[in-house]
Amino acid sequence: MRRDRARAADADGTEPDPRFTLANERTYLAWIRTALALIAAGVALEALAGELDDTVRRLASAALVALGMLSALAAHHRWRKVQQALRHNRALPTMRSSIALGYAVAVVGVVLIVLS
Repeated sequence: MRRDRARAADADGTEPDPRFTLANERTYLAWIRTALALIAAGVALEALAGELDDTVRRLASAALVALGMLSALAAHHRWRKVQQALRHNRALPTMRSSIALGYAVAVVGVVLIVLS
């Protein structure tokens, strides 16, 4: 049932220029790479940062992994919204999630610098 709704959502509107669809896909893949990098950074921090306080290390690691997971979800959500905007010749949605991600990563970095 859910898959049928997804196909139906892709079928409405008109097929956009393939260049725009491929650009949207490249952006999606860049978000996925970012998500994977954040998850890998969280795992590496947990495994390799021995001199940090255990609580700080675990919280920062969990924050990075959570940010990676949220980035992957935001990537798919953004891809769908952009694809729908392209299919209906509407303005592209704003990128609020990238701003939030940037600030969140900066906060984790500052916390690590201050507490290390």
